[in-house]
Amino acid sequence: MPFVNYAAKEINLKLVYYGPGLSGKTENAKWIHLRTEPSRRGALLQLNTDSERTLFFDFMPLTLGTIGGFRLRVHVYTVPGQIHYAATRKLVMRSADGVVFVADSQADRMDANCESLDNLRRDVAENRLELGDAYVMQYNKRDTPAALPLAELRSALNPAGWPEFETVAIRGEGVFDTLRAVTRRAIEPLQAPRAAGQ
Repeated sequence: MPFVNYAAKEINLKLVYYGPGLSGKTENAKWIHLRTEPSRRGALLQLNTDSERTLFFDFMPLTLGTIGGFRLRVHVYTVPGQIHYAATRKLVMRSADGVVFVADSQADRMDANCESLDNLRRDVAENRLELGDAYVMQYNKRDTPAALPLAELRSALNPAGWPEFETVAIRGEGVFDTLRAVTRRAIEPLQAPRAAGQ
């Protein structure tokens, strides 16, 4: 559930981009940061290793308009995809309000996608997160020759029917559509009571 700061008239939303190593999580964050007005974004913090672009997380506060007079402040994180960073992933997932699962569309990455999706389910359970419908599936690297057909990806990775987007994150294709979708789904719990009272 998003944190509402009534004194500051601010809604804080934590969105986590999750997926296997080198699937495009960091590229999403970099594109969002690059294409957002400097006055509406914070610094993009990035920690790298030799084998994985994101060691801990990318964090980027964005201000995305207002809801009922409250400023919406979105904090974007990505998790490291490598298996041995399980503890870090679990820590970054703590208090998440929405998740984008970034799948690598290439055929030889399907096992890594499935393993990462299992890790996501485990992290959500261990953190006792109640995300409701605040999940979005992103099929990245759709421009690669080895990209699997959408129907095959959907069957293997999205049986729950999350909203899904085909993307080429390195070029920004579908990146903001994904961000808007997960933001909408994450703030739905705040809007439902207001709508019911009308």
